Amino acid sequence: MGKREAKSALYQQFARVGKGLSNPSRLELLDLLSQGERSVEALASAATIGTSTASMHLHALKAAGLVSSRKDGTFIYYRLAGEDVGELLVLLRNVATKHLAEIDRAAEEYLGENPRSASKTVERADLLKRIKRGEVVVLDVRPSLEYQAGHIPGALSVPLDELDKFLKKLGSKEELVVYCRGAYCVLAYDAVRALKSKGRDAYRLQEGMLEWRLAGLPVETGAA
Repeated sequence: MGKREAKSALYQQFARVGKGLSNPSRLELLDLLSQGERSVEALASAATIGTSTASMHLHALKAAGLVSSRKDGTFIYYRLAGEDVGELLVLLRNVATKHLAEIDRAAEEYLGENPRSASKTVERADLLKRIKRGEVVVLDVRPSLEYQAGHIPGALSVPLDELDKFLKKLGSKEELVVYCRGAYCVLAYDAVRALKSKGRDAYRLQEGMLEWRLAGLPVETGAA
């Protein structure tokens, strides 16, 4: 094989990763897997796609080296192939946000506001200080299984559909900080709006659990 052919063969291997990322459903599946291992059925349900469609996309992601799998009885479970896949997902999102004007419009349509100009957000370093001083109650509004796979230490598991029930048990003076999966996770936006409608002082963590973990910050696992 000549140098030209060898170089093309090398770049063809790099392109396999790009091919794996070239579908919106696959990106959503990677986003879900960044929260922890899941079965094909659970991923299909969370992404609101058919099980066979989810399986097809997961096979493509595995062929690209982005996910790995294990079998447990009749179920197949997938997880990210490494922490660097989560880093790649965030980098892809950041590059798109910086260079595509359409991202802001699409994000605002989905989230209800532009995440880059949203008010009342808290950065990770500031939240850590407030937690240490006991100044805030931190709410994790992801599904409970994602909370169990890894959450901010001291955070309470309050899935979005349980928010009203939780507020009845909480005092009226606590300052609340809400987070979910990542910077473009709608659950935290919806939770903050719901809390404000109840007259509560609520902030949103500027990003989410994926970015928190990639920053090397403390993570706890297990049930609330």
